[in-house]
Amino acid sequence: MTVRHFLTLTDLTSGELSAILHRAIELKALHKKRENYQPLKNRILAMVFEKSSTRTRVSFEAGMAQFGGHAIFLSPRDTQLGRGEPIEDSARVLSSMADCIMVRTFEHEKIECFAEYSSVPVINGLTDEVHPCQLLADMQTFLEHRGDIKGKTVSWIGDGNNMCHSYMHAAKLLDFKLNIACPEGYDPNSDFIDETSTHVEQMRDPAEACKDSDLIVTDVWASMGQEDEQARREAAFAPYQVNSKLMSVARSDALFMHCLPAHRDEEVSAEVIDGNQSVVWDEAENRLHAQKALLEFLLVE
Repeated sequence: MTVRHFLTLTDLTSGELSAILHRAIELKALHKKRENYQPLKNRILAMVFEKSSTRTRVSFEAGMAQFGGHAIFLSPRDTQLGRGEPIEDSARVLSSMADCIMVRTFEHEKIECFAEYSSVPVINGLTDEVHPCQLLADMQTFLEHRGDIKGKTVSWIGDGNNMCHSYMHAAKLLDFKLNIACPEGYDPNSDFIDETSTHVEQMRDPAEACKDSDLIVTDVWASMGQEDEQARREAAFAPYQVNSKLMSVARSDALFMHCLPAHRDEEVSAEVIDGNQSVVWDEAENRLHAQKALLEFLLVE
């Protein structure tokens, strides 16, 4: 039997992605009712972290516990990977002991190598290239608040980073229009532009990108590993702050999302992130429910 991995959103068909989002909403309802549903009883998730995290670790660990399974947290200090063991060897060993492996790392090539040598499903908890688990949560959140995102307009404001790349994939899979406004020199990777050109439009003016938008999304200006670029990035991104003025050019019922952690009054004003159009707390919680739906999809026959 072929092992299914989740390294990017494009590892799913449009139908599979939609089914996972609807299933996440069902699992969330079961959780709120405190119904006991444990499809992964006695199953093990190994969580390999080279990049630190709050939401990724807690959501996967809590999700496995709620499903009756167990999650093992592995930091670079806890594994031979951190001491230079080849990825191929670690993948073979871990996949012989665990039922699924979640990897959160820097270079995307690392997780591709890990998946190649793993005998169980590998989930991308984040790489420098994409962040597909966050998109599951974001798309679930839009579905809950506004229904089907097909045909809607989404605005990405800021850095053409891993989150932007995954939004580009989502636009193509779920058939919405994505306006991307980045300062010059911070555009998304050209391969992603080529892959999603039918659903993506690039522009420099954030107000133009947000016009009549149904959803506005941003992220920090300097991601982990880019701290030494902070001052230069602040100067380049200053006109790209999502604030009330920018939200006002979107549709009156437009939502605001941010994957968190956020720097208030940098990439987003405090007024917006704490305002009534912001759904960032639902978005954060939905990491739990969306990833449970993903685990069920990958592991339950």
